[in-house]
Amino acid sequence: MTENGAMPDTLVLSWEALDGLVARLAEQTGRDFDLVLAIARGGLVPAGMLAYRLNLREILVVGAEFYRAGGGTHDRPRIGQLPADELLAGRRVLVVDEVWETGETMTEVLARLRATGANSVSAVLHYKPTRSRVPGAPDHHAAIVDGWVTYPYKAGA
Repeated sequence: MTENGAMPDTLVLSWEALDGLVARLAEQTGRDFDLVLAIARGGLVPAGMLAYRLNLREILVVGAEFYRAGGGTHDRPRIGQLPADELLAGRRVLVVDEVWETGETMTEVLARLRATGANSVSAVLHYKPTRSRVPGAPDHHAAIVDGWVTYPYKAGA
């Protein structure tokens, strides 16, 4: 729901549309990475699809929770344990999530990666610049949207 109580427009993605967005991200990012770090849960499927397109075989995962199941957000993103520092230090890491809405989750993950010595680059399917609450923007995004997006892998959620 928006601040004035109206329901935002919803974009329902097909698997084919998702594949097209991932292809666009692959073209933008290039292949100069050592590994992919997926932000779970929403970034798991796009990260796997992107890893195939970029011929990257190493995929690591970090869990994150910002949106509450009943609506609203936590005060700040809750980030699970990152992979061990030795898996990240000095490596070029492509960090993938499905959407940059407030930007807070990606920003927090990137800060933690910098602390490990990783060289990280962010990539999201959808960027919502009008909703972002952090300075900057994702390094790469496939599309700009404003409303809610329903991804095919979230069916039944």
